Amino acid sequence: MIDKTLFKIIFVNQGKIYEIFARSIKQEFLYGFVELEELVFGESSTVVVDPSEEKLRSEFADVKRTFIPMHAVVRIDEVDKKGAVKISEIENSPGNVISYFPNTPGTSGRDQNGS
Repeated sequence: MIDKTLFKIIFVNQGKIYEIFARSIKQEFLYGFVELEELVFGESSTVVVDPSEEKLRSEFADVKRTFIPMHAVVRIDEVDKKGAVKISEIENSPGNVISYFPNTPGTSGRDQNGS
């Protein structure tokens, strides 16, 4: 029987939010990293609705497995069906709930006093 387990991984990379799908997730080989194997993309014969999916497909084209730093991971969900993979911009809005960790001084939008 083929293992149908599928994970949706959301992580931050170079100021953008990546949403990808993988069949296998581990945290054993490199301390502080999440290991993703068997990345899942849509069928290559389908019409590309979102150009970021094609960008992700080409970025991970020859990748057997990838290691994502734990502090960059926003969320990991086990899902039943694959959704859209995408890259989106991080918006600097008051309702933004994604922040970088660890936060270096001067990058949080607050002055040194914390106000």
